[in-house]
Parts: sequence; C-alpha cells; structure tokens
Amino acid sequence: MQFGPALRAAAGIAVLSVMDAVIKGMAAHYPIFQVAFLRFACGTLVATGVVAAVRPGWPSRETVAANLLRSVAAVVTAVSFFYALGQLPLAETLVLSFLSPMFIALFGMLMLREKVDGRIVLAIAVGFGGTLIVVLGQSDAAQAARSWSGVGAALLSAVTYAFSLVLLRQRAQRDRFMHIVFFQNIGPCVLVAPFALLVWQPLNGPHLAWFMVMGVLGVIGHILMATAYAKAEAARLAPLEYTALIWAAAIGYGVFSEIPTWATLGGGTLIVLAALLTSRR
Repeated sequence: MQFGPALRAAAGIAVLSVMDAVIKGMAAHYPIFQVAFLRFACGTLVATGVVAAVRPGWPSRETVAANLLRSVAAVVTAVSFFYALGQLPLAETLVLSFLSPMFIALFGMLMLREKVDGRIVLAIAVGFGGTLIVVLGQSDAAQAARSWSGVGAALLSAVTYAFSLVLLRQRAQRDRFMHIVFFQNIGPCVLVAPFALLVWQPLNGPHLAWFMVMGVLGVIGHILMATAYAKAEAARLAPLEYTALIWAAAIGYGVFSEIPTWATLGGGTLIVLAALLTSRR
C-alpha cells in the first residue's frame, strides 16, 4: 500500500490546478513572460519565508547544480503551459498535457531504472483513454476555433513537465524537500526575469494580490509533490496527473463559465479509475 504518497501527490495536483486557474485569469491581462516571472517571484518570497522557519541548512554544490537543470525545465514548462492556458479552455489544456504520464514512465525507465509493471501500464492506458474521450467529444465549432499554437504549447509542456518530475524524483531521494521547493521558484525566477523586463506592463494593485496567492499555492503544491515523489516511484504516481482534469472541469465551469460536456464527465470517470489503480501495489 502506498496511499500516503498517492494522496499527497493528488492533493498537490489539486492545489496546482487552482493555481493554474489563477494563471489563466492573469494571462488575460499580462504578457506570458511577465506572468511567469511574477508567479516564480512571489513563490520565491513564500519559499524564502518557509526556509527561514524550517532552517534546512545550506544546500550542497551538487544540489545547486542538479536543481539548475530542473529550473530550465521548469521555465520551458511554465511559459509553454501558461501560453496554452491563455489560448485554450482550462479543461482542454489539461487534457493535452495528459501525455505527461507516458513520458514520466519513459523517463523513469531511462533515467531512474524504474520498472513499470502491468498495473501501471493499465492505469496509464485507462487514463489516456479518458483523455481521448474528452478530445473526441468536442463539437465541430470547438474544433474550428481551436488555437493550434496553444495545442503545440500544451504538448511541449507535457514533455518538459514529465522530465522535470523525473528529475524531482531523482533529487527528492537525496535533497531536503525545502531546498527543492526553493530552487523550483528562485531558479526559474532568475532565468525568466530578462524576458519579463522586455514586455513589462504596469501592475494593477488587486492583481498583485492574486500573484501572491499564486506564489502561495505554488509552494504548497510543490511541497506536497516533493514529499510524494521522495517516497514513491515516478511511474506509479504519474497517472494521478489525470485527476487534474476533474479540478479543471469544475473550476472552468465555476469561474470561467466553461461548461463540461458529457464526454468530459465520462472521460473523467476513467481518469478517477486510473488514479485508483495507481494508488495500490
């Protein structure tokens, strides 16, 4: 049984799904690079406060170097995913990103020498089947209005997100989780800052509060994910990514008036089954 890591990963995905909704709202007002910078800058402020309270000690040179690579992957993931959120409905963006568990399993085998058993393969197949139902259930009008640049960005984010999570699994077995969370924020913040300055727009006061909310949610979500991946194999937790569609459909309907179709609900049922399969050995 590995309900502890599975529940932590599922909770982390739920928190990050709420953060995605806030990002989608802010992407309608500011350039993507500015949104990405403010998300990571606010996350750095929150993470710094948590580090000051927890006092995990100084990171090693190996920790710093390894997390720099994760920072690059995080920037590519964030910018491409944030762009997709601004171009596509929330649930559709999440659906397209659901190729990530397949890449997580692949990278886990190649980089971590993890074994992928039949239950994990079945969970991934069932979850991906759910995403196909959602995609095939789109109306002709929705297909015609689809942003293909948004589709491409969402698919790119799936690959880099998977790579980032496998690196997380690799580092979570060696590094303190607060070091991981801190570098997850400050690294991308520094890397994306020059691009944000080129497109900077004046900030609206209330929007700054939302960016702080974004930072808090990001830190909480990454703490949950880091502690989950420290205790369970990447491939075993990968299908839990599909639960984000449930949150995306609910938030999309409640906040953005994006009505989920029967295909979304049917596919979501399969996604829940995939999550249940992966939570047990």
